[in-house]
Amino acid sequence: MTDAQRYLQAYDSQLRTDAETPSALNVTELGPLRLVTFAGGQGFITYRNFAGAGRMEIAALVVDALAHFVADPFITEVEWKTRGHDKAPGLHEALLANGFTPGEPESIMVGPLAGLCADAPVPAGVTLRKVSAEVDVRAMSAMADEAFGEPASTRRADSLLARLARNDGMELWVAELGGRMVSAGRLEPVPGTDFAGVWGGSTLAEFRGRGIYRALTAARARSALAMGKTLVHSDSTEFSRPILERSGLVKVSTTTPYEWTR
Repeated sequence: MTDAQRYLQAYDSQLRTDAETPSALNVTELGPLRLVTFAGGQGFITYRNFAGAGRMEIAALVVDALAHFVADPFITEVEWKTRGHDKAPGLHEALLANGFTPGEPESIMVGPLAGLCADAPVPAGVTLRKVSAEVDVRAMSAMADEAFGEPASTRRADSLLARLARNDGMELWVAELGGRMVSAGRLEPVPGTDFAGVWGGSTLAEFRGRGIYRALTAARARSALAMGKTLVHSDSTEFSRPILERSGLVKVSTTTPYEWTR
């Protein structure tokens, strides 16, 4: 068995359970599906596999899953998370037929946490720190919106603050240069597994290519190692994938989000 096969097996067995959504407000099971409600009116649909379901069965699941969220007036958007290695006949067509729009595919990256800590010096003048105060979380969120080219919004910060209040294990990390936040990301230790996730990586355009994101990722990895975690997983864009590959992570599959908006 190759490293990629071993890591994919661990990913499927350890992460595609309740461990995938530790911040859920509510989880409803619908056949093989897990229908998850998050703070801020966000719905999320995931599953381990379809257990041999055919096109008609999958199409019916899509209709019923969407109806579950439509019935809740507080839900404004729903993400259906697909994986490239799943056997899901007709899923793409059924999602499109029910108003879901596919996003950009990302690489599912898995590997040893220790690899993220090697050869990742902190660039001169850069400070790394974990944040939890509201003023810092809101500044971090605004910086991430700017880095992703999105309109400034308080929604992301409100959701992160709600999670910090629930103390679900998430950590928020930022890199600062000259007193300005220039990069940020989350650490998501997964209870009851070997895994921690590194998510939400964002760096302002003018500060990319300097090793800041790599140093910030190493800081999160060291924190996870201190918790006893040994493996890391991340859904990676093409910008961050080479950074993770240089640290020993391998691409085990792909994931594509399908979005529905009320």
